[in-house]
Amino acid sequence: MFLKKFSNDLKRYKNYSKKSALILFLTQQGVWSIFVYRINNNIYNSKLPSYIKRIALLIGVFFQKAIEIITGISIPYTAQIGEGLYIGHFGNIIINANSKIGNNCNISQGVTIGVSGRKDQRGVPIIGNNVYIGANAVIVGKIIIGDNCVVGANSLVVDDFENDVTILGVPAKKVSNNNSEGYI
Repeated sequence: MFLKKFSNDLKRYKNYSKKSALILFLTQQGVWSIFVYRINNNIYNSKLPSYIKRIALLIGVFFQKAIEIITGISIPYTAQIGEGLYIGHFGNIIINANSKIGNNCNISQGVTIGVSGRKDQRGVPIIGNNVYIGANAVIVGKIIIGDNCVVGANSLVVDDFENDVTILGVPAKKVSNNNSEGYI
């Protein structure tokens, strides 16, 4: 499972850059972060005995924190992220531990996907498949972003949005029916 998902992540990088997997693994901070996330998430979701799982995750968290310090990308192993994740640039990316992100999503630098709201409305986002998230976008709260959406740079997303739309602004509003096809 780990290898299949990470292989699909790496394919996305190779499609963008036309570079070898080795070069990408040596030079792309997003690849480092995704690699450590995939290993730790695989351990977290495994059927290993609990004492072995705890020890492995303790070691894994050390590597996760080291990568987080080096890259500025925080991806907790409990987040649910589909295969084909692409992080275009390193730095200041925060993903809440309870977030759900679909397949083939792009996350740009400075993005926060986090918790917000009060009482019954408190929660974290669910982000669909093939979603492009522009630089410095903030997506927070118990909301759903549909498939094939584009979240514009510097947007604050606090509401649900249907599939195949471009959203932009503070707070984000639908600005067109253009989907993410040209971005993903």
